[in-house]
Amino acid sequence: MKKYILQSIRLTAVLMVLLCVIYPLVVAFAGGFSKGKGGGERVMKDGQVVGYALLGQSFTKPQYFWGRPSAVGYNAAGSAGSNKGPSNEDYLKEVNGRVDTLLKYHPYLKRSDIPADMVTASGSGLDPDISVEGATIQIKRVAAVRKLDEKQVASLVSQTIKGPLLGLFGPSTVNVLELNLALDKLK
Repeated sequence: MKKYILQSIRLTAVLMVLLCVIYPLVVAFAGGFSKGKGGGERVMKDGQVVGYALLGQSFTKPQYFWGRPSAVGYNAAGSAGSNKGPSNEDYLKEVNGRVDTLLKYHPYLKRSDIPADMVTASGSGLDPDISVEGATIQIKRVAAVRKLDEKQVASLVSQTIKGPLLGLFGPSTVNVLELNLALDKLK
């Protein structure tokens, strides 16, 4: 019994040093080496901050690609999901409203053509990326509103696709802010 108590005390002491001293120091020190120095990687346009690389934001104008819906209104201070499940009537009304909005602006689509990420919020409510399919279904609308050739807009989407992490983990995605900034540069 005494043996187990001593092992428990040693393990507790080691974990306290590791988790209460070493880990916080590593995290504090690592922030200084990140791209945004711990304050987020700012995206600039004409010398102005227009967003952050890893935070989604609301794009609602038809001439822009739309991002994934947010359960927190894109408020980084309140990052969270909605905690509403697929059997919740309020949640289903929200999703159906988003589907109806997409169909209104994309009359060439069927309900079954709409990727789930375009009508459901992510776990954080701040996802900056959409699926390649989510970007692809919007090409026709964006090209028509901007009076651009669809092939030109499709090429731009292709250029902004980011593959899976290490080529293995997760799906290919498109960063909506990056795509919209590149779109603004087109003539």
